[in-house]
Amino acid sequence: MNNFSAGSCIRFGWETFKKRPWFFIGAYLLFIIVVGIVLGALNQLNNSGTAIAFVAGVARFAVEILSGMGSIAFALKAHDDVEHVSVMDFWHPFPFWKYAGTTILFGLICAVGLILVIIPGIIWGIMFGFAGYFVVDKKMWPIEALKESKRITYGYKLELFWLSILSILIALLGVVCLLVGLLIAYPVVILASAHAFRQLQARSVA
Repeated sequence: MNNFSAGSCIRFGWETFKKRPWFFIGAYLLFIIVVGIVLGALNQLNNSGTAIAFVAGVARFAVEILSGMGSIAFALKAHDDVEHVSVMDFWHPFPFWKYAGTTILFGLICAVGLILVIIPGIIWGIMFGFAGYFVVDKKMWPIEALKESKRITYGYKLELFWLSILSILIALLGVVCLLVGLLIAYPVVILASAHAFRQLQARSVA
């Protein structure tokens, strides 16, 4: 099995993107527009009465959870079968509550780490970063997903840190190149992350 590295993940993301570039650009553009419109409409309701603002806040949280699940499901499908992935793969609402619970726990863990010292927050963020993938891919419960993420990332945190740095740099390059560049950078980064997950998942089994 080839050595796992940040560069190999980015290369996989780029090579996969090149197989269907216009599809990925169109799919992610549609995804961003739809989510942006819905979240924008809900934000406008925050200025309404207390009850309406509360409902809007709950709805916003639900949309953010669904968009997170959809992004992971789409990336994994594109990774596993790029020729047959479709826009409909963004719709992956189950298991909603497991993913919501995992997201909340992950956020609390990272927040505590950053409050104590910044370094533990970064390490824990990398360690538990694939928990959401396990929920979407294997429908695991939050604690189980966090434990599995910790298990598969053992010994690979430095490479995952460099993958995060490279992903940020690619995203910044996309911003510099305005909208078109971001629509290329975003899918490449997401696909690279999906590849990292699949690679570490396979290594943990081996």
